[in-house]
Amino acid sequence: MAIVKLNDRGVRNVSTFGSVGAGSIVFIKKLTASTSGTLSFVDGTSDVVLDDTYTEYLFTFKDIHAGTNNADLQFNGSIDAGSNYNVAKTSTNFRAYHFEGDDAAALQYQANNDLAQGTGFQNFFGDDGVGNDNDQSAAGYMRLFNPSSTTFVKHFIATTNMSHASDIAVQNFTAGYLNTTSAIDAIQFKFDTGDIDAGDICLYGIK
Repeated sequence: MAIVKLNDRGVRNVSTFGSVGAGSIVFIKKLTASTSGTLSFVDGTSDVVLDDTYTEYLFTFKDIHAGTNNADLQFNGSIDAGSNYNVAKTSTNFRAYHFEGDDAAALQYQANNDLAQGTGFQNFFGDDGVGNDNDQSAAGYMRLFNPSSTTFVKHFIATTNMSHASDIAVQNFTAGYLNTTSAIDAIQFKFDTGDIDAGDICLYGIK
């Protein structure tokens, strides 16, 4: 049994996490790649919700398989319903990796993967690329906070893991903000080279 502080007047014993009135995750949309150049979530299109209904959105990546070897998954945002994906971003990235043969491992910052007011697509993998062997893929998630705000910048945090083209387990940590006070109403994912051969990207709203 845990003790959780509810307010300044005292505490209450709870036996389950759900009993403290936690928020919920609501499934919104799944896009399945099939030799797809891009996967785009546009508010108000094909049942996609990306507005002030939720103050946080979660994108999950499952078994993302690249059509081209050594490809980097990336994303960008739009303020005009997907007509343009070119929002300025400032970001940071670091990675941990380990070779299958156990001959090298490291934790390091990736200066080539950060942006300083860049309007291009944000890379998740940086200096690395996922392999396109039949058994290689990438997985992970990205959290996007309050994209409909017209007051603040839009923060994002992403964690991805992939099987590198040279048989290396690589985990990347990417975070930053889309530097606009306009509402973000669309998010697009793609590889920096080639198509998304297969895999699912799901969108959830968090209450």
